[in-house]
Amino acid sequence: MGFYDRHILPHLLNFACTRPPISKQRAMTVPSAEGRILEVGFGTGTNLPFYDASKVSHLFALEPSEGMRRLAKPAAENAPFDISFLDLPGEEVPLEDGAVDTVVCTFTLCSIGEWQSALGQMRRVLKPGGRLIFAEHGRAPTPRLAQWQDRLNGPWKALAGGCNMNRPIRQFVEEGGFAIDRCEAYFMNGMPPVLGYMTHGAARPR
Repeated sequence: MGFYDRHILPHLLNFACTRPPISKQRAMTVPSAEGRILEVGFGTGTNLPFYDASKVSHLFALEPSEGMRRLAKPAAENAPFDISFLDLPGEEVPLEDGAVDTVVCTFTLCSIGEWQSALGQMRRVLKPGGRLIFAEHGRAPTPRLAQWQDRLNGPWKALAGGCNMNRPIRQFVEEGGFAIDRCEAYFMNGMPPVLGYMTHGAARPR
């Protein structure tokens, strides 16, 4: 990991991921998390203000980037619940089977390389009856816009730490072994259309 990834990219992503349109998506998703929670792609801790502390018994913060963890540390130290950092990628969750009640995945599936393995790990660590809650941007439903996403994805991915703008999120969740309980898809206000098609919902392991 080079200088850009360690020292510049974390600040850029922190700025981008705290913009009002994205914070609104977090506010719609994160408060329903409860019990022992695994957050995949903890980043700089931008979801922390949106958790309902009365519902949280413990949070496992999975984040492979040392730069992200460094920026997240002050907020994590002041959180009203216990947090354990896990410094591994989403494909390698170091928890036992059935260890958590909720998995939280926000603006993360776009950047995980082996997304099938990562979703398999999320499914594995959920208790029976546990839920995956997610809010992810991805592939637009209109062919012309999807074509633009495909054209722009390479340079965008290089700049944005591996983020893909053209992944079909609902399809990924279902192919990852989850049954959708609730799912909404729409264009996010205040974001460029190539980055603003949201899929927001909840699912349970099949």
